[in-house]
Amino acid sequence: MTERPNLLLPGVARWPADQPVIELANVTKAFRGKTVLDGLSLQIETGKTTVIVGESGSGKSTLLRLMNGLILPDAGTVKLFGRDLARIDERERTELRKRCTMVFQNYALIDSLSVADNVAFPLVENTKMKRADIDRLVDDLLKMLGILEARNRLPGELSGGMRKRVSFARAVVTNPEVVLFDEPTTGLDPVMIQFVDDLIVRTQQEFRITSVIISHDMASNRRLADRMAFLADGRIVATGTFDEVRHSQLPEVRRFMAEAETERMGRGGESAEEAARTVPTMSPSLAGTPVIVEIRGVHKAFGTNKVLKGIDLDIPERKTTVIIGGSGSGKSVLVKHIIGLLKPDRGTVKVFGTLLGDLDARQMQGVQARIGMLFQGAALFDSMTVGENIAFPLVERRKTARKEIRERVHDIARRLKVPDILDRFPADISAGQKKRVGLARAIVTEPEIMIYDEPTTGQDPVMMKRVDEMIVEAAEEFRITSIVISHDMSSTFRVADQIAMIYKGELIAVGSPAELRASEDARVQEFIYAGSEE
Repeated sequence: MTERPNLLLPGVARWPADQPVIELANVTKAFRGKTVLDGLSLQIETGKTTVIVGESGSGKSTLLRLMNGLILPDAGTVKLFGRDLARIDERERTELRKRCTMVFQNYALIDSLSVADNVAFPLVENTKMKRADIDRLVDDLLKMLGILEARNRLPGELSGGMRKRVSFARAVVTNPEVVLFDEPTTGLDPVMIQFVDDLIVRTQQEFRITSVIISHDMASNRRLADRMAFLADGRIVATGTFDEVRHSQLPEVRRFMAEAETERMGRGGESAEEAARTVPTMSPSLAGTPVIVEIRGVHKAFGTNKVLKGIDLDIPERKTTVIIGGSGSGKSVLVKHIIGLLKPDRGTVKVFGTLLGDLDARQMQGVQARIGMLFQGAALFDSMTVGENIAFPLVERRKTARKEIRERVHDIARRLKVPDILDRFPADISAGQKKRVGLARAIVTEPEIMIYDEPTTGQDPVMMKRVDEMIVEAAEEFRITSIVISHDMSSTFRVADQIAMIYKGELIAVGSPAELRASEDARVQEFIYAGSEE
């Protein structure tokens, strides 16, 4: 793979892989008479991910700012790309920072600039590149991060997760050699934490960067760290792999890791209460039905938050399974395991008879190609016609002839009762039509499994029923297996062959609508008769 040149300093050769890119030796730093770092020494290996951990207030953020010269040490040396930052002038430090960028906790986007202009900003301000070339780079990067459709939106219009992606894009658009991450998952929910972790890995692999991550999230640290450094009493007291630091005998490290050991790392077996559960893996009324998804003993945690706690569930083929539960119960996390976006900490997930944990990236893509998804908001492209929206997955794959694409689009549109709006734009059709167009786009690839992410959220009762009818019709018309994430019981009882209820990460009931109604579990009864309240 050819190394990407740094676009801010295209004539500067990349730092050698066999030399540390950052070196701190006997560094001391104090603020207002209080010593924060006291004789700290650390080397950052080129091309690796180093995670720095420690208690709040231990000096992690101070250490990060020393690394790129935003602050200077009171004593000791900090070298970046071999240069002692305290012995050069600010102009030289600025030049070195062009090779080393930072991702802040709070995104630090410019509110008055669009997404595309935010990402382009370092290149517009610091290079003589043509704007067309910059825009092409920006669009390629936004596409890779899955936010190309948001290029013209302002930061205030974006979710926290999307703003995080924009800040990542801006950080790597110049092809830096080093990226410093200041607690990148702070304030994010568990699902988004996993996404950000994956994003860090993906951008590192794509841009061949050295990453330094300040973090207190031990789940992220275990996933990301090539090397971990533990900061205590102003010094690095332990370094090594995650497991080496985890098993350190130093009292301060053991105290810090104790919570991760018991809550996150899954030490020990199942409790007697867990072992005694009698929840079936599939609705008794569907016994004997072929199974298309098999989930066994799946545990998943993010930091100290145990999201899934030993889930056993079978998804019957060509039936509709609705996964219900309160907000934060683990519904979406479970489904992300089914489509291979998450890997369990413990347990297995088998889809189409294949263990997902055994697959490489290409094989995983093959499984994912057999699964369709319909999101809450339909997620149509406003600049495309309905027909172009439906055709989009086939056009992107570049494996289907144009004539066949047209025929399949018209056939799907006819069967989903939207053939007369193919030339119209999303802004000109109703909410119900948008749902059907979104479903058509998902089904045009002929998936064997369709996943619906809370499809009735925000809908009035009339539209909710229409969406439910659409799900039932699609299951019958296309003979697919449907998995629906929901918290609405009236909708659930209309569409479900099987209902699985998750409560605080545990599967507490599986059955048909009639079997759930007859459940003696007070938690199930409370949820059913509470309606859609969460």
